[in-house]
Amino acid sequence: MAKSKAETALPVPSFDTPVKVLIVVAADHPAMAEALSAGAVDVLKRAGAAHEIVQVPGALELPTAIALAHRLSNFDGYVALGCVIGDDAVGATTAQALGLLGIEGACLGNGLLQSDTPTAAMAAAQADGDNKGGKAAEAALHLIALSRKWGRSDRDMGFRPAGSFQIAEGKGPTTA
Repeated sequence: MAKSKAETALPVPSFDTPVKVLIVVAADHPAMAEALSAGAVDVLKRAGAAHEIVQVPGALELPTAIALAHRLSNFDGYVALGCVIGDDAVGATTAQALGLLGIEGACLGNGLLQSDTPTAAMAAAQADGDNKGGKAAEAALHLIALSRKWGRSDRDMGFRPAGSFQIAEGKGPTTA
């Protein structure tokens, strides 16, 4: 017998310190983008997480925008939202790139939908009364909670040179 939704759903985690999430939305299907974004924002607000929303032209740009933010900004997690209609190659490429970002350590909730028609996509976005954007936000929050649980602030990470060292010769500063 299949479990009911209430038996399988994890509760949304709570946090002692602030959480900041970037929502990246593919803007090529505006109605879908709006519906998915609304669900994600609702979940993040209920969890007390700060959020920022950026739009990219289409699904293929989702991983690049998240990779840039992960490398250059200070977000705790990311929510990728978009819809690919009728193009299996674009959907597979984007899903694979998003998966690789997760493996690299980005706390990423994947809300990329793939469908044959816009009508079917909108139905999938709201299947079982759940907004898939909200589910992606919940996934990101769970991964953020895990990273905070397993992260150690006392662990030395990265390269830290002792003292100063020469980085270049010629004009300008030569020590760091």
